[in-house]
Amino acid sequence: MTAPDRTGSARRVYPVGQLLAGINGLLQDRVGRVFVQGEVSNLHRASSGHSYFTLKDDRGQIRAALFRSSAQRIRFELEEGIEVIVSADVGVYESRGDLQLFVKGVEPVGLGALQLAFEQLRRRLEDEGLFDPENKRALPEIPSRVGVVTSPTSAAVRDVIHVCGRRFPGATLLISPTRVQGDGSEFEIAAAIDALDQNGDVDVILVVRGGGSLEDLWAFNTEAVARAVAATTVPVISGVGHETDVTICDLVADLRAPTPSAAAEMALPDRDALAVGLNDQVRRLVEAILGKIEFAKRRLTKERDALRMLAPTARLAAQRARLVAAGRALGRLANQLAVSRRAQLGAQAARLDSLSPLAVLGRGYALVRRSADGAIVRRAQDVAVGDSLAVRLAEIDVEATVDSVLERKRAKE
Repeated sequence: MTAPDRTGSARRVYPVGQLLAGINGLLQDRVGRVFVQGEVSNLHRASSGHSYFTLKDDRGQIRAALFRSSAQRIRFELEEGIEVIVSADVGVYESRGDLQLFVKGVEPVGLGALQLAFEQLRRRLEDEGLFDPENKRALPEIPSRVGVVTSPTSAAVRDVIHVCGRRFPGATLLISPTRVQGDGSEFEIAAAIDALDQNGDVDVILVVRGGGSLEDLWAFNTEAVARAVAATTVPVISGVGHETDVTICDLVADLRAPTPSAAAEMALPDRDALAVGLNDQVRRLVEAILGKIEFAKRRLTKERDALRMLAPTARLAAQRARLVAAGRALGRLANQLAVSRRAQLGAQAARLDSLSPLAVLGRGYALVRRSADGAIVRRAQDVAVGDSLAVRLAEIDVEATVDSVLERKRAKE
């Protein structure tokens, strides 16, 4: 649209939108893609997946927009305060008239993009406790089935098979094949881990691959693999890369191995060492059993002797022995008593004999009885002339008749 000015000359009048569209086109034509370095501030992530922020330095600032399609190609996450270099198209956000960078790519200043992404994910998972030592699970001493997540054509799987055949051929290896690098490989690795854990009936899982660059190993530095390892119900050994390579998978796993071969060494016991240990245990078990048998024999002998002492036959034999001993003692006592009684009886007999009337008769005395009634004649009054008397002398009996009775007077004392 044209209109005359005060001088009468024709002038061009632009609507705002048209002017902004023209400026936008001019910038795209004349400026094109630029690389701009600055500090990220005022970062805002929309639910749509777009990110909006301000890129600034000590001399100025400019708005920037990172749309979801471009954000998906960035390995790390934008953070407030980090220094970055963006590749962007310069344009005008016409609805507000703001000069703005339409970001197509971002790389951090200093650390590489992958290293920064590694550090960001490491810090976040560490804050969640996924690396805590107390959450690490112990490995089974003798696994019967070992799951292996790796490429089926890789050197890593051949190393694991070789170590298994050398150390413990009795174990079953269950390979869960997957790509181990390239776009989207992290999701295949996570799915392979989950498949073994859910359906493999394994005792331990090995996640292994050979060495490579940080880019080659990047699938093992992703959140998808870290979450899959943390969610397993069996222990996981991570043997990714060479000894100097450390991945997020290593940090989340229950045990880190420096190489795939070392992972197999850690998971599987050495059959030769097991045989030596088993022989030693058998020897100690036999010694323990023999010791228990010997102890049981001694105890049995002791109990048998005690039982023999308490048995009725033993008690009867003891009582019989006591009875015999008592009989012998009683016999000796009876003999002693008989001898003693005999001696006493002899003494009493001698004493009695000395007091016996017969003894008196032996000294010349006589025992006189009346024949009529057997009464002993002691006084003159006891007999009369003509009585018949029985006179007993020491050795003979005499029948006599009283002719006369002569009474003697006793001498006074």
